[in-house]
Amino acid sequence: MCTNQYKNPIPTVDVIIQSEFQILFVKRKKNPFKQYLALPGGFVDEGETVEIAARREVREETSLDVELTDILGVYSDPKRDPRGHIMSTVFIGKILDHNKNKGIAGDDASELEWINEEDTDNRSFAFDHNKILSDYRKWKKTGGTFWSTKDKDANSNRSQC
Repeated sequence: MCTNQYKNPIPTVDVIIQSEFQILFVKRKKNPFKQYLALPGGFVDEGETVEIAARREVREETSLDVELTDILGVYSDPKRDPRGHIMSTVFIGKILDHNKNKGIAGDDASELEWINEEDTDNRSFAFDHNKILSDYRKWKKTGGTFWSTKDKDANSNRSQC
């Protein structure tokens, strides 16, 4: 008999923001991955949709307002975050006011860094953001939707009671 106490994953959002050939990253202020670069994002608050959470998190961390244009995918590997089973809906967004500066770090971000897309292959990012960026490059060429186990046997990570 299964006695699972409904320990559910915690929802988060991440947003890929590209301006010309560069992608926006935040340097994390806190652990885990303190001082590592990550995509702007964070936890979904109770009562929020993931879309509202994504725009709020980008604004809090970068001062930028974005329009969400696509969903890249959902990343739910239980090991993607050392704090526990935290899943992320990853959006692709564009800056609404192109005349505004390149953003100002705030909230959980100590600084912002715009990195040329081709230079992201040679960097280490927080969480599973290297995989997300790899999927983003594939998405730009072929479209589609991505998720944690798309290229793996989806049933191999299934928990059994």
